[in-house]
Amino acid sequence: MGQELSYSFHLGSDKNKSKIAKKVAKDNVSGTTSLANNAIQNAKNLSDVNKHNLRDYDNKKELIKTILGTNDIVKDVQNLYLIEFEEARIEYNNKQTRNDRKIENYFEKVCLSQNDIACEIIIELGDMEFWNDKDQDYRMKMVDVFEEQITDLNSILPTFKIANATIHFDETSPHMHLVGVPVIENCSRGMKKKVGKSKLFTKETLTRIQDKMRVACIKSFNKFYDIDYKLKEKGQGRNVDIKVSEMKNYRRLKLQEKDKKQRFVDANKKIDNLGKETKKINDILNELKPSRLNKNNNLISNESVERIRKYGENVLETAKSLKSVEELNEVIKEVEKDLQNHKNQVNDLNWTIHNLNYQLEEKDDEISNLKRELSLKDKVIGKLQSEKEKLKQELQKFKGFWHSIMSHFHKRICYDKDNNYKIVSDDLYKNGIFDSNDNEIANNIYRKVTIPDENKINKNKKKNDYNLN
Repeated sequence: MGQELSYSFHLGSDKNKSKIAKKVAKDNVSGTTSLANNAIQNAKNLSDVNKHNLRDYDNKKELIKTILGTNDIVKDVQNLYLIEFEEARIEYNNKQTRNDRKIENYFEKVCLSQNDIACEIIIELGDMEFWNDKDQDYRMKMVDVFEEQITDLNSILPTFKIANATIHFDETSPHMHLVGVPVIENCSRGMKKKVGKSKLFTKETLTRIQDKMRVACIKSFNKFYDIDYKLKEKGQGRNVDIKVSEMKNYRRLKLQEKDKKQRFVDANKKIDNLGKETKKINDILNELKPSRLNKNNNLISNESVERIRKYGENVLETAKSLKSVEELNEVIKEVEKDLQNHKNQVNDLNWTIHNLNYQLEEKDDEISNLKRELSLKDKVIGKLQSEKEKLKQELQKFKGFWHSIMSHFHKRICYDKDNNYKIVSDDLYKNGIFDSNDNEIANNIYRKVTIPDENKINKNKKKNDYNLN
């Protein structure tokens, strides 16, 4: 069976900003720090990605290779925004009747929102153990593999527009950083074309993308390296393949295995020496001569006594070595057994955490959208309240004017008996300017001149009085 390689496909998330997430990333099995990738929510985050990916602070830039985009990721993303969204922005602005609703710069608008302006994906094939003994020429062949990964991702997810792709060869495992913009089209509100990470990357779509990308990656690797390697089994619900043999504690014990093997070698040497010493001791015993005084006792020289004493010490030391080696071996076996028993529990826990992270991310995006909508609605409500107050003031003026007009007509027609006003009142009534109520007030001496709201209040009051009686 051919060698198996692990594959990881990581999407940056703001959940990775926690200290725990960064520590986990630092201790990952590949030996790189590439997994602590965060969400890119504004221009500063994008600038930080630029510094890290292009190693602006490092002198080993020959080990950093950009295969798509330029040496300025911020400009790469801004240019991508112009290509993808400028037409939709202009179309949106042309429909707006108010200048304050127009979008001057979509990139800056998204930077000011709670949404991610771009996404970072990190792709890695093989762990530290695989790449540890590979020379630089062997590593550099991964450029061809990663270039095909870009082509594959464009085919699998064409709505994720890649702005920059940079490969790092300066860490234990070669890996590629992809910075791109998730695009959604045919939006019903706002611009027809927008940035939409939560819409594009869901739990289901991300799993599907990972499955296709990992198969495509090992196929490219075998083609360019002219080899037939397999992929390690994918860990359920995770962005990285995890096997028991790759767990942190197990890995530490595996490193100790070298010491265990050396101790076995030393013990074997001591055993060989014991064999030689045993032969010499037997020779000494065979050469013993009977004592002149007593034939049942044998004579032995002081030199032979000293040799036998050292032999005994070697026997004890070798026995201790064998005992400690055996104990260490038993510990290793117990740890392996315990890790194997807990493998399913760890995978289930990882799946749950992974699922919750995506649900939380989607909820955060929904909450952000609702907050923006509420903010806009608050502004609209504020403007409507202001307009309402103005209308109330105008209405009060109109009511005062109407009250004065009706009082004047009432006085001229009912008291002064001025027929000219009666003619005017009848004419206004016939032309629909006065209603029947207005005309009656102008012509009826018993009617009290009140504004319409007062009439309604008085009628309701009389109705309530009747109900009480």
